[in-house]
Amino acid sequence: MKLSRFIARSSIPAPAPSLYDWHARPGALERLTPPWDRVEVLERRGGIEDGGRVSLRVKAGPFGRRWEAVHRDHEPGRGFRDEQQSGPFAHWSHLHRFEPDGAERSLLRDEIEYALPLGVLGRIVGGGWTRRKLERLFTHRHAVTAADLARQRRYAEAPRLTVAIAGAGGLVGSSFVPFLTTAGHAVRRLVRRPPRGPHEIHWDPAAGRVDGAALEGVDALVNLAGENIGAGRWTADRKRRIVDSRVDGTRLLAETLAALRDPPRVLVNASAVGFYGDRGEEELDEASRPGEGFLAELCRDWEAATEPAAAAGIRVVLLRTGIVLTPAGGALAKMLPPFRIGLGGRVGSGRQLMSWISIEDLVGVLHAALREPRLSGPVNAVAPEPVTNRAFTRTLARVLRRPAVFPVPAAVVGLAFGEMGRELLLAGARVVPRRLQEAGFSFLHPELEAALSFVLGRPDPARGGARFEHASVP
Repeated sequence: MKLSRFIARSSIPAPAPSLYDWHARPGALERLTPPWDRVEVLERRGGIEDGGRVSLRVKAGPFGRRWEAVHRDHEPGRGFRDEQQSGPFAHWSHLHRFEPDGAERSLLRDEIEYALPLGVLGRIVGGGWTRRKLERLFTHRHAVTAADLARQRRYAEAPRLTVAIAGAGGLVGSSFVPFLTTAGHAVRRLVRRPPRGPHEIHWDPAAGRVDGAALEGVDALVNLAGENIGAGRWTADRKRRIVDSRVDGTRLLAETLAALRDPPRVLVNASAVGFYGDRGEEELDEASRPGEGFLAELCRDWEAATEPAAAAGIRVVLLRTGIVLTPAGGALAKMLPPFRIGLGGRVGSGRQLMSWISIEDLVGVLHAALREPRLSGPVNAVAPEPVTNRAFTRTLARVLRRPAVFPVPAAVVGLAFGEMGRELLLAGARVVPRRLQEAGFSFLHPELEAALSFVLGRPDPARGGARFEHASVP
């Protein structure tokens, strides 16, 4: 069997023990999995120590393949290896090494020896594709590792938190939860089904019930729960469900926290830039007045529902989030299929402004909201540079190396989606993150093209980062 070797190296802004701890804690695999990869963790047995096992389902189109790996060669503080027991490769052995690089930095080294199935034919057909895929994968993995450790290190002297999260399994929560656990924080999920252990707390927002006793003593609560506003036309019944899921659920949590003997110090509650309505070119910060329309009214009521918590002395952060860039779901995921086949283009006039944020920066904003006492009240969770829909679609097409010449007329949007399409696709607002900038928040992706390139796995090699080597094993 002819083996190939791939090596990725990066300098990480954290000591080697911190880099090791990050990999050893729950959630590391989820953080290292890119949003464009369809990988599901099926089962874990043990940690990264010798004998630990993980089972994955790797999807390609409508098909899936199970991947079983076992951990070997564990060296506390320095590294470990995972070896494929069964899966898509003829052979796969991945060594993770964490080496000191002075007192404050470390070197991250991933060394993989692998063989493709089908022997010579596999190398001819899939060799180049595999090398490119590995470079995309480890560019993402090393960048996320470095960014997470840098953000966590800013608060290294602060105590670890116990954070309760509603909506932990959603689009944002599924990235934020592993960010917290790799940093050593404890997460308690609010779930609607019967809890499966002390890490879960039962709540039933539709029935107005939550286990308040289980929330006693948590340090923070993050509320990301709510009906998907972009899943279909806004019928009267759907509007009611959207409002109930956000306003009633938030009020239930706020009133419950206010009544606790030992309440959390902070409530971080999701909101949206829909608060501002359709405002054209007007620059909008957190002091700007609310707009008009269903979304603006929803956001006003949604934010007002947190008042019982604020009145009880809890610091409340209202995150007015823009369009979240991730191919795992939301607006970008809906745009990708037509753009990938060259059928994308502007929507309506293309002049409407889009306020956006990368999923990685939103994770960072949530972390800052937990940690920064200067952040309270409305906080615009958006990148510093809004863009027009025309500029957004052209940039997306350029990143995907496709044309963007098929506009969607406003009349078609209105006919197909009704009020939902008019407010979500044809309206716009120039929202700026004034409060975040004043608090010194550092964006990983302040520019749209870099953000899209990162979340779609199409990085610019000139930007640096990880260094790669490919070779045959002697």
